[in-house]
Amino acid sequence: MNQIWGSMEQYNTVVWHWPIAVYLFLAGLSAGAIISAIVIKWMKGNDVSPWDGIIKAGAILAPVTIGVGLLLLITDLTRPLMFWKLLIHYNFGSVMTLGVLALFVYFPVVLLFLLGVFKKELVENGPFKFLAPIADLALSQAKLIESVTLVLAVGVGAYTGFLLSAMNSFPLLNTPILPALFLASGVSAGISANLVVGLLFFNSSTNEGNVSYLHGLDVKVIFAELFFLFILFVGMMYQGGATAHVAKAALSTGGLSTLLWFGVIGLGLILPIGLNFALPHGVKHSQGFVIFNALIVLVGVMALRYYILYAGQTFVG
Repeated sequence: MNQIWGSMEQYNTVVWHWPIAVYLFLAGLSAGAIISAIVIKWMKGNDVSPWDGIIKAGAILAPVTIGVGLLLLITDLTRPLMFWKLLIHYNFGSVMTLGVLALFVYFPVVLLFLLGVFKKELVENGPFKFLAPIADLALSQAKLIESVTLVLAVGVGAYTGFLLSAMNSFPLLNTPILPALFLASGVSAGISANLVVGLLFFNSSTNEGNVSYLHGLDVKVIFAELFFLFILFVGMMYQGGATAHVAKAALSTGGLSTLLWFGVIGLGLILPIGLNFALPHGVKHSQGFVIFNALIVLVGVMALRYYILYAGQTFVG
């Protein structure tokens, strides 16, 4: 028996495995990356080319992460080659259908955003000259496209939470707070990923003021995550009966509770907040610390998605 994780027998109720947890993480990250990139682009002084490194990072991360996530989701299907049926058979009363429709529109618009931001590299000096009319459209209608993208990104960020919360027989998943928790953690992951990619790969074009703004915004979003997580378990406790029993088990049993307390709450939520309050201004706004802080936040968000997925299926009353 593994002394840290306990007997694997306890996980035999798990149907959705790690590829789904990674998909949930990447979908949230994609939404958060494009949301934070648009927020920065709409700030005064950032709305004209040359684009800030944070905007460039979001433009790349949003389509790449949702693309990889969808690929994982498709390969995890029992019959992956039949995935196209999801695109033509709709049940508008199903959360999954609404999510598929949102993704069906979301993916092209984030590609439009990418094409507009990297028009010079991809179209003018790159191999995609035939896309010049579409790149021009992306720039001339930027505000409209970004407004639509923002709404869709919020939908994509929350929909994975709605998808899991529709599982009535899983008390930890069947809670209305899950979409808000997933949206907040996705925004936090997107901000962190944009900071890492922006500072590492587009450092010369990344404005220090934008980095400080996003870094401060991330701390506020982490507080919101902590609050939503608290509300999730308090709500389950107040329901009593089997639901309260599941909440107690999820908080205190085996390796999953260790993951929650040390990986999600300790590393991903409390440590970034604590360091940002304890460290001197010059240290916590240094490039090295911002990257370090963003990386531990990303690990924490991945741990949260893994914990919710596995604990939700393991502790069923």
